[in-house]
Amino acid sequence: DCLGFVGTDGEKWGLNSDEILSKEISSLDELTNRHIDEIVVALDERRRNLPTEILLKCRLRGIEVSNVSTFLERQLGRVDIDNLHPSWMIFSSGFTASGRLQGILKRAFDIVVSLVGLVLFAPLFVLTGIGLWLAGAGPILYRQARVGLNGKRFQLIKFRSMRPDAESDGLARWSGDEDERVTTLGRILRRTRIDELPQIFNVLKGDMSFIGPRPERPEFVTVLNEEIPFYDYRHTVKPGITGWAQLHYPYGSSVEDAKEKLKFDLFYIKNYSVMLDLLILLQTVRVVIWPEKRIGAHVMSDGSKSNSKVVSEMKP
Repeated sequence: DCLGFVGTDGEKWGLNSDEILSKEISSLDELTNRHIDEIVVALDERRRNLPTEILLKCRLRGIEVSNVSTFLERQLGRVDIDNLHPSWMIFSSGFTASGRLQGILKRAFDIVVSLVGLVLFAPLFVLTGIGLWLAGAGPILYRQARVGLNGKRFQLIKFRSMRPDAESDGLARWSGDEDERVTTLGRILRRTRIDELPQIFNVLKGDMSFIGPRPERPEFVTVLNEEIPFYDYRHTVKPGITGWAQLHYPYGSSVEDAKEKLKFDLFYIKNYSVMLDLLILLQTVRVVIWPEKRIGAHVMSDGSKSNSKVVSEMKP
């Protein structure tokens, strides 16, 4: 429940007058008698304009003070890279996915889930292989170079879903839901995620994790590293068969799509835990069974904050 906005002195506003509590930060201290639970700080020039003394008084009175990056992460389940400062990543909690203990737990999780998956999906492997063989759409399995942990390349394995001549000219192209290169059987495999099943062997080999950011092709990674800030940070963990971004965002087919998915990937990397992996695994099963039930972007909204009153202090 947003009470309104407090601006920096002398700034022009792009909001309705009834949304503005005050145009002077110095008056923030006087607004605390409105039962404010949280103040969200969204200043462009934080070092010069941050009213440290006033905010400290509010904090000592029990009012939570958050920066905009933390607030959006909590409410939307993603990291807002447009307003992200490296210092926030340095000093915020999380980003422990690459730790030794977490790595051991995650590897154990991957092996157990992969072995169980091989047993459960063995009939699907056989039926899909027979279907692709009868369809005569080229080799049953398709191998493609992808970028994994720390930028290392590996060969990703999938059931073939495209025509054999999909890239006969040798040029890499984005793939989307309505890609004409996808065969009829391939659309079914993609819709049900069955085409991803052979990547279980990538997980057992250690090139991938069961849960993590989806691995991209080297040709695209080169471009995306130049176009999107912080993009290379997604390679600090192993890529996955499914992930937080896949639950929230459909197939990406552009730089802008990759940017949106990165917001969810960074959220996953920052908040990684085995329980989060288990949640993503269960939600993936749900999405496969009920495709229209895709998880919403607000799924991680903190219920304890749902009735809080928030005052936003920002520079328009």
